[in-house]
Amino acid sequence: MKKIFVYIAPLVLLTSCAKNLDDYNVDQKSPAEVSQAPLFSNALKELTDDVTSPSVNINVFRFWMQQWTATTYQDEPRYNFVTRNIPQRFWEPLYQEVLHDLKQSAAYTREDLEIEEEQKNNQLAAIEIVSVYAWATLVNTWGDIPYTEALSDIGQPKYDDAATIYDDLLTRLDAAIALIDPQGAGFGSADLLYGGNMAAWVKFAHSLKLRLAITLADVDEAKAREIITASAASAFSSNADNAAFAYVSASPNNNPVSNNLNSQFTSRQDYVAGGPFINVLNTLNDPRRPQFFTTVGGEYVGGGIGSSNQYSTNSKPSDKVIAPDFEALLLDYSEVEFILAEASARWNIQGSVTDHYNKAIEASILYWGGDDRDVAAYLAQPSVAYATAAGDWKEKIGTQKWLALYNRGFDAWNEWKRLDYPKLEPAFRAVDPGIIPNRLTYPISERTLNGDNVNAAASKLGADDVVHKVFWDVN
Repeated sequence: MKKIFVYIAPLVLLTSCAKNLDDYNVDQKSPAEVSQAPLFSNALKELTDDVTSPSVNINVFRFWMQQWTATTYQDEPRYNFVTRNIPQRFWEPLYQEVLHDLKQSAAYTREDLEIEEEQKNNQLAAIEIVSVYAWATLVNTWGDIPYTEALSDIGQPKYDDAATIYDDLLTRLDAAIALIDPQGAGFGSADLLYGGNMAAWVKFAHSLKLRLAITLADVDEAKAREIITASAASAFSSNADNAAFAYVSASPNNNPVSNNLNSQFTSRQDYVAGGPFINVLNTLNDPRRPQFFTTVGGEYVGGGIGSSNQYSTNSKPSDKVIAPDFEALLLDYSEVEFILAEASARWNIQGSVTDHYNKAIEASILYWGGDDRDVAAYLAQPSVAYATAAGDWKEKIGTQKWLALYNRGFDAWNEWKRLDYPKLEPAFRAVDPGIIPNRLTYPISERTLNGDNVNAAASKLGADDVVHKVFWDVN
């Protein structure tokens, strides 16, 4: 009788709850409303996908930073992002899928009468931290963007000043941190970064503050120093703290890199190691090479940037990188230590630059699967050791940070713009004006639907092109 009841009970409940025939016309698989938790999960996944995907339709920054290059189709390595309308494809998901969902998630959280105030505050804080991350991604890519009037019913939102947006983002991070009860509940399993661990979110927020602060170092030194001094002790302190998004083996929640490179999901063979990146790894005898790339005849070989390379004669991204369940990093401990090393080098604060530099490299090597012997041997090389490596602090830190940001092309691009290292030559036959882009141009849809505001933003910038730089890129 128990088995019979299992099947009959739902029918009884359905009948008793139906007030009229319209009640049977509700699509249970496509609800009219969802709660804050799935909206938060969806926004977090979309954000991670956008900055992680190697699709030439949306994210080409690994090519630009010469970590990878292509074999057949050279438009993207040569900085032609107009043909595929890449600015539009990078812009739209951040506004429509990420920030819109986060805004709606926050609204549902505020209206939720079934959770305690402590949990409500923790959820709102997590939403706000991810929102700040997404807004900063937009500013770092374009400069001035719609902000205060975005995500509203205003059809032609104004473009806000990028520096003013950055100031507001830092204020919002402080407010989010103040909301958090580290011991309280958050989003639980819907939190795809930390599983509801709010103490981890505090560290993530402080680490994000460090990233935003060091980005301002050349335009607002006092603010950058103040923020770094205040947040350093509360930021990531080991790889266990990393903001790592755990993908799974099954589509559609698999690592987006696997969609483009793994034979389980694609037959495409168009991505190989970039020659400049491989050459530095080889020169430094870098222990991360087996984790980064495959070999060809026992050697690590990279292709020319913008050249027609052969797939079979160049190293490819490793099986680890293209695995369906390989995680993506939004921010990690190695990056935090590089920031502290830079703060020490710039302003003689936060302890020894050598100590932070060594910890940053150590964290990266250990994360990728190396051991303490690998770390010691690598740091012992005069070409790696901080005291003897070539160049000033920008070159030392910039080069090693570029290596540590492997497979994170977008973050590597922003650090390259900021530090001007490593020195990279533009791609072979790079499209006019023949430079590695400093920014993306505004999407075509914005020019069509919001032309006056786009023109005002472009006029302030100098021109809507790849030559002019976002506000913090002054060197």
